[in-house]
Amino acid sequence: MAAGRCPGAVHVHDFADPQLGKAIPYGIYDLAANTGWVNVGTDHDTAAFAVESIRRWWRGQGQDAYPQATRLLITADAGGSNGYRTRAWKLELAQLSAETGLSITVCHLPPGTSKWNKIEHRLFSHITMNWHGRPLTSHEVILQTIAATTTRTGLRVDAALDTNAYPTGVRIGDAEMAALPLTRHAFHGDWNYVLHPRPAVPAARTPQTPEPEWDQALLSDPALTGMSRQQLDDLTETLAADGDTRRGRPPRLSFPEQVLATVLHLRVALAAEPLAVLFASSRTAMHRTLLKNRRLLKAHGVIIPPATTPPVALSALQARVHTQTRESNSKIKTTS
Repeated sequence: MAAGRCPGAVHVHDFADPQLGKAIPYGIYDLAANTGWVNVGTDHDTAAFAVESIRRWWRGQGQDAYPQATRLLITADAGGSNGYRTRAWKLELAQLSAETGLSITVCHLPPGTSKWNKIEHRLFSHITMNWHGRPLTSHEVILQTIAATTTRTGLRVDAALDTNAYPTGVRIGDAEMAALPLTRHAFHGDWNYVLHPRPAVPAARTPQTPEPEWDQALLSDPALTGMSRQQLDDLTETLAADGDTRRGRPPRLSFPEQVLATVLHLRVALAAEPLAVLFASSRTAMHRTLLKNRRLLKAHGVIIPPATTPPVALSALQARVHTQTRESNSKIKTTS
C-alpha cells in the first residue's frame, strides 16, 4: 500500500443501512449472445421483482435481439423469488406471457444445485471479481461496477436501478392458480412447465350476464382428458382391480371420480386445490388420491401425456373454481 493512503472503513457484514438503502441484484444472462443484464432493486426480493426484471430485459434487449421469437426459455434456481413452489412467480410469468405473446418455458435446477446455473459461472462470478475490494458505497457505484464487467470471451453487461415497491405477503388464491394457462412437462412437472400467452384469468362477467349452469359431465370432456369417455371407462376398469379397495374408511370420492381427477391432474396440470373444489372433496383427500393413483398408473405402465396447449374447455373448469373459491373466500399465502 502506498504511503499516506488508507483503506476506507466498511461494514464487516451486509448490514441494512438506513441512509444508503438496499441493493438487490437480479440478473439475466443470454447464453447465445454472451450478454448480461442486471436489475438492481431497492425494495424487496419478491416474485414480482424477479419477473419485472425479466420484463425490463425483454423490452430493453431481448425483443430487439430476437424480433421473431415466439418462445422464451428460463433456467432458474429451485428457491428464492423465482422458486418452483412460489405461486406468485407463476402468476407474474403468466401475465408477462400474455403481454409479450411469448410461450415461457421454465426449467428449475433441482434443489441444492443452484451453482450449476450458467449465470453463476458466466455472469455473477465476473461481476464479483470486478468489484472485489471496492466498497459499494452507493447505487451509482454498484451500477457502474456491474456495467464495467467484461471478459476475454466478449461478455458485455448492462445494469439499471429499479426503485419500484414490491410488497411482500401477496396472497394468491386457488382460483387464480387454476386459471393459469400452464402446462407441466411429463418429466418433473413441478420443475418444468410452460406458461402460454393467453389471458391468465377468465374475463369478468357483467351483472346482466348469468353464470352458466355447471354440469359435472364437463369434467370428462374428451378435450380435457385426451381420451373418449369409453376409453376413460376402460382405463377405470383396468385400474379398479388394484385401486378400488373397500378396506378402512370409505373414500370421499368414488373410484371413477378418483381416476378422472388423476387424469385431469396429469393431462391439464390441475393441482389438488382446484380439483378438490371441482369434485367437492378436501385438499388433503385429493392429495392422497393423486399420489395413490399416480403410483397405480405407473404400476400398470399407463402414461397420461400432458396437453401441448391448454384445451379451450379448460376455461369452464377455471370459471367454476373461480366462482366457488370466490364464494368461500379461500386464499393461500405465497412462499415469497
